[in-house]
Amino acid sequence: MNDDLRELYQDIVLDHGRHPRNFHALEHPTHVARGHNPLCGDRITVYLQVDGDKIADVSFEGRGCAISTAAASLMTEVLKGKTIAAARQLFAQFHARVTGGELSALPEALEEDVERLEPLTGVRAYPVRVKCATLPWRAFEAALNSGLAGDTIKTE
Repeated sequence: MNDDLRELYQDIVLDHGRHPRNFHALEHPTHVARGHNPLCGDRITVYLQVDGDKIADVSFEGRGCAISTAAASLMTEVLKGKTIAAARQLFAQFHARVTGGELSALPEALEEDVERLEPLTGVRAYPVRVKCATLPWRAFEAALNSGLAGDTIKTE
């Protein structure tokens, strides 16, 4: 990665960390889950409004490092309006990219969304920071699986 691209990615992460998008509780969520990373103290609550098989709205609240906040902010931007199946594909692809895992084929319609998440893939070089970047996604997944139960997940 060249220096200009690295700097652009860093600027995107810092912007989303300082000015997160969709940072609020949804008024009428259908699904909620909390995530906590005890290693660094990140805490994220993800709120979903699911209509059928589509994510009608998504937001988050919490406190954490710039990476977890930026990851949650970018995640909410790409998930709005997606089907649950597409959202799970995006999570799998994102997780593979930040952990160095095996990439799976994605529908062309999701390629732009994966590119929007690319600024976070630099955490791959810092294994402890991978947990920060994936915490919002794990809370999202827990929310889908638990509904309004409001499960808390911990990364260790």
